[in-house]
Amino acid sequence: MSKIKTIKPLGFPWQTQDPFLFCAYHMDYFPEGNPQMGAKPEHLRGRNIGQDFQGKDGWSMYHGQSMPGFPFHPHRGFETITINKQGVVDHTDSLGAAGRFMAGDVQWMTAGRGVQHSEMFPLLHEDKENTLEIFQIWLNLPRVSKLVEPHFKMLWKEDIPVHTHTDENGKITQVDIVAGSIEGTKALEPTPDSWAANPDNAVGVYTVKMEANSTWTLPATLSAANRSIFFYQGDSIGIEGKQIGVKSIVEAKADEDIIIKNGDKEAYFLILEGKPIGEPVVQHGPFVMNTVEEIQQTMREYGRTQFGGWPWQAREVAHPRDKGRFALHADGSEEVK
Repeated sequence: MSKIKTIKPLGFPWQTQDPFLFCAYHMDYFPEGNPQMGAKPEHLRGRNIGQDFQGKDGWSMYHGQSMPGFPFHPHRGFETITINKQGVVDHTDSLGAAGRFMAGDVQWMTAGRGVQHSEMFPLLHEDKENTLEIFQIWLNLPRVSKLVEPHFKMLWKEDIPVHTHTDENGKITQVDIVAGSIEGTKALEPTPDSWAANPDNAVGVYTVKMEANSTWTLPATLSAANRSIFFYQGDSIGIEGKQIGVKSIVEAKADEDIIIKNGDKEAYFLILEGKPIGEPVVQHGPFVMNTVEEIQQTMREYGRTQFGGWPWQAREVAHPRDKGRFALHADGSEEVK
């Protein structure tokens, strides 16, 4: 039997399998910024400000009014994993936590019973482009964990384990291990209530870079797991004798080694795998629960409490231009990089 289950085209957002909900890949060639780290007036013309996803000139404002990004909004019942490959992301939330993370860093946030947060993309450079490349992955929570306390942590680039494979021709494949393990190299711990916190759930989140004409084997994992390979940059790859073009999703058997033979250009992948939660999923915008009644209850509660309100003065919060990478947690502790 073939190790490949299906091959699908990439869309937006990327279609994922249980336990994941979706993945949004953002590649924005933002222009130089103004003194407030926002977009200049000439760059805002012709855009649907507040709802700009059209990619005009190679970038979008998203829900930002003056600065690209996502001003404060609520979440409940799932987790976000934000992988930064290029650029700057400024985080603030209703717990009073904040942070700035850059290329190579990952933020893991469990929304649990409810949190508001803001994710803005400040345009730090006034004299050159401010390119941003991030993945935001939504990982579901099981019923038992839907209403846990919200929590976020940073996985800093200096600490994220990297697996490097050199094939028989000396060609290199590099795997950044955000969750899971590859050939005995294990990821950092996720947030404590995550579906990924239990190794029996075999959650894997990997970003992969393959040199041209290299060969690498994605090792087998739990037979019950779902596995998706998102081939988003490169030319073509070979799996099981099939030539697969770029911008494809390959859903593959999880309990089989998957040999990937790259073509004539560098290839980049995101790989998501894990044991499915197997529970009903009812989503209404930023809320993900198990039943319609729970969604209705969530909306009533949010209308009443605003999940603690918004303790920051602005909707679009950016940290000072000269502020480096940091994480300020709700308990007042701070990490500085």
